[in-house]
Amino acid sequence: SSSIVHSIYQFTFSQKSVKMKLVSILALAGITCSVAFTGVPPNARASKISSLNGKDSNDSVREDDMMHTRREVLESLCVGAAAIGFLASPEKAMAFPNKISSQYDDRPKQRGSKPPGLGVAMRKDMASGEYLGLKPCGAAPNCFCSTDSVEDSPDTNIPPFKWPTNKFSSREDAFEQLHEVILNYEPGQSNIDGGGFDVVTFDPKAGYIYVQFESLKNGYRDDLELAVLEKGGDSNEVQVRSSSRLGWLDFGVNAKRINYLAKALRAKGWDAPGVEFETHRGYADENGVKSF
Repeated sequence: SSSIVHSIYQFTFSQKSVKMKLVSILALAGITCSVAFTGVPPNARASKISSLNGKDSNDSVREDDMMHTRREVLESLCVGAAAIGFLASPEKAMAFPNKISSQYDDRPKQRGSKPPGLGVAMRKDMASGEYLGLKPCGAAPNCFCSTDSVEDSPDTNIPPFKWPTNKFSSREDAFEQLHEVILNYEPGQSNIDGGGFDVVTFDPKAGYIYVQFESLKNGYRDDLELAVLEKGGDSNEVQVRSSSRLGWLDFGVNAKRINYLAKALRAKGWDAPGVEFETHRGYADENGVKSF
């Protein structure tokens, strides 16, 4: 172990490039951590990590702080390597390949977590009555849902999409076309969703599609659901829900996304009104938009 530590210590302070140092540090992170933390008092470890996180009570650098022991250096490298691996790697892994540009890849992304309760389920309205539907929108003007009651929530309610029954012999066929329309969605249209999108779930037999969209610069992620409520029957209605995960306003993003899809479906004979400006002036005013 001591020979490994000595080798890493010597290499770290050689005149190699910064890039080569980081690559080697990450490769040896497991060895470094196991050796560096052996026998280090907890208070010394906490003090060093606090300094690395910028929480030191004194911002000035003392001369004696420049003299690190081998163990302290290795410990610092281990924390840095862990931070690089934890923060950088997931960002690249989660990026959508159909984004319109890599210009903002170095920016921290604020994707948020997948909301709980998505999918078709029994819900309760404001009068505690039960109904089958998609997750209801909250109070923020950044969501639309066709299963929201028009009486309880007129600002978030929108009409469902309806496929032409004379063109499709089954629900599966209608959802195949709906899936095709989504796959042809244009990231960056109307200056939204430049970070691309991903069809997470496509189940034509059940009549359900779940898609995630992402903004280009900051990586804000939105969720879109399209679903048939009835497992059987002859209903040709597709319920629609599009919502932002983070923030209060969406600046018209969800309305523009729904309307893009609605327009594409109307061109194929569907009855798909989308979000109409006249019936959603409150949403438009709060978000400061004049059209969508």
